[in-house]
Amino acid sequence: MAENEDLDYNMESDESSFIADVKNSDMDDDPSVGKIASFVQGRYSKAEDARQKDEQRWLQAYRNYRGLYGPDVQFTDTERSRVFVKVTKTKTLAAYGQVVEVLFGNSKFPLSVDPTSLPEGVAESVHFDTNPESKDESLEGQKKAFNRPTFSPENELQPGDTLDSIRDRLGAMKDKLTPVEDKLIEGPGTLPTSVTFHPALVAAKKMQKKIHDQLEESGANKQLRLTAFELALFGTGIMKGPFAISKEYPNWDEEGEYNPTIKTVPSTSNVSIWNFYPDPDASNMDEAEYVVERHKMSRSQMRALKNRPFFRKNAIDSALNMGESYTKKWWEQSMEEAEHGSQAERYEILEFWGFVDREILEEHEIDIPKELKTAEQLNVNIWICNNEVLRLVMNPFKPSYIPYYAVPYEVSPYSFFGVGIAENMDDTQTLMNGFMRMAIDNSALSGNLIIEVDETNLVPGQDLSVYPGKVFRRQGGAPGQAIFGTKFPNVAQENMQLFDKARVLADESTGFPSFAHGQTGVSGVGRTASGISMLMSAANGSIRTVIKNVDDYLINPLGKAFFNFNMQFDFDPEIKGDLDVKAQGTESLMANEVRSQRLMQFLQVAQNPTLAPFAKMDYILREIAISMDLDPDKLTNSLPDAAIQAEILKQFRAPAAEAAPPEGGPPAPPNPAGAEAPMGQGPQAPSDMSGGGGANIGIGGAAAPGEQGFSGNVQ
Repeated sequence: MAENEDLDYNMESDESSFIADVKNSDMDDDPSVGKIASFVQGRYSKAEDARQKDEQRWLQAYRNYRGLYGPDVQFTDTERSRVFVKVTKTKTLAAYGQVVEVLFGNSKFPLSVDPTSLPEGVAESVHFDTNPESKDESLEGQKKAFNRPTFSPENELQPGDTLDSIRDRLGAMKDKLTPVEDKLIEGPGTLPTSVTFHPALVAAKKMQKKIHDQLEESGANKQLRLTAFELALFGTGIMKGPFAISKEYPNWDEEGEYNPTIKTVPSTSNVSIWNFYPDPDASNMDEAEYVVERHKMSRSQMRALKNRPFFRKNAIDSALNMGESYTKKWWEQSMEEAEHGSQAERYEILEFWGFVDREILEEHEIDIPKELKTAEQLNVNIWICNNEVLRLVMNPFKPSYIPYYAVPYEVSPYSFFGVGIAENMDDTQTLMNGFMRMAIDNSALSGNLIIEVDETNLVPGQDLSVYPGKVFRRQGGAPGQAIFGTKFPNVAQENMQLFDKARVLADESTGFPSFAHGQTGVSGVGRTASGISMLMSAANGSIRTVIKNVDDYLINPLGKAFFNFNMQFDFDPEIKGDLDVKAQGTESLMANEVRSQRLMQFLQVAQNPTLAPFAKMDYILREIAISMDLDPDKLTNSLPDAAIQAEILKQFRAPAAEAAPPEGGPPAPPNPAGAEAPMGQGPQAPSDMSGGGGANIGIGGAAAPGEQGFSGNVQ
């Protein structure tokens, strides 16, 4: 990964990117600090109150996934079975696996960068003529372009050649070595000697490579998988970034001393839905005026904040001295399977991103950048702990935005949070659990006799338990009247039929049929290969909307955030331009086999000489590699590399073509230098020029009228 050495300097030296308290940089004993902390705490409490119903939904989803009964489930004394059928877990993992498979089909983050349709600020294509002497585009001008000096084998570049030695070997040709100034002209070249470049496309591919490198460095694939799991289970997945962090790379010097390399890189991470508190009046991130993220940090993690930019060291020390401040929420206590005897010391930190009225900051005597003096609201980032402001900075991104991305599995109207697999099949999970418990209890009841005993006919004081070989002592009455056995009917089969019906309802409510995650016994159309293909295609329809949500709510905005990050903080001009970031998750929905087949069919059509100039062969080849789950960057060449490779192959094929004998005969002798073979003949034995025929009778070897050796009469 290319190191951006100016990143730290750019972010920390930009005076408009942070707020500073001129009078007291650490805000010690400043009453305004408490007001700012109260402002953040008030926003956090409002968001927490608004999502209580959502927390109940998530807790129920978690219990169904883990196979745990909640306190609202009451069992009667006659119910012996407590079995929990974990169909919710199976469906959730199936959805999670399919989402991950679609997003990472080619082992890369599903993101691409392409030039816009009409790129601004950078030319779509430019060209220059390799022969500056040819200025006209007429046929004569093109012919002149080909009459360029050539090198004979003895004049080719040799190992160890210098400019002087080359000039000496060129002889009279050295006068033609005059400096040529390449003049770039916008638009594609039309002459055979023209060389065309695509600056916008080059910038797009370099930007794409850089973003992919940054995502790989930050472990974005792993973070996206964590997000996909909560997306499937709870209905909403959260990611944040990019943020500039200092990353340590292991390095040992020549003496074996550990000397790590510190690089500043953009990073992104997953945010658990339990720690995410958005604006309760917003239905998506575009409408949110603020979000609050809740952190649980240890003492060492708190101290590590001192090394990050714009964190107030004195405020961190004060918060540490106040002691632990983390308290478990009600849902945390419910999710714990066992109580721990002791709890490690932890601190609760609230990270606020959003808008604050300018008057609040002015009232607190905060120095505001000049360009923002007239703004009614300011987009800021605030960290608080134990009523201490650990960090207060302006939003460093341009244009400013809240760096969080919330994607719903299934959009819930008028709600910020979506609906997941577990919630969709909550009722059917309850039905399956009930029918399975009844079947088990009935099987246990019907498998044993119910004994009725008339104790008046038995000897008093006997043990009434029943076991094989048991002997009861009777004292009177007719035989067989003291003990009676009753057998209950077995209706477990009816209960299991209802269980299977509930399973079908679960398939329909989630959109994931059981055969998609390995269930056997599929009947009907599912018994054939084509039938299974049809069923799988129908099953993919349910995931198509999910992947589209991932593209629109997560991949696209995150990719644009990385693009804007590089445009703002990276000084490499070769990656900048009017570019468009595109998510590629939806493109992977088509089965790779089908895509590969269609691409190969199109390639056959494009091999037509009439249609070949209109086909983008490099793009087709890359898409074929992607459809085969192969890395196109490792298997395909760029246009310049392809030209070099073609020239190398041409050099290898030329000697082989010269040494190859004519088909059906021995090798032909070479023609004398400058001699041309007769029209319509290839290399062959010398012809009989006397006109008598000889070996060449019938193949046109006789001299024609007017040629030397012609012996016929001319009328």
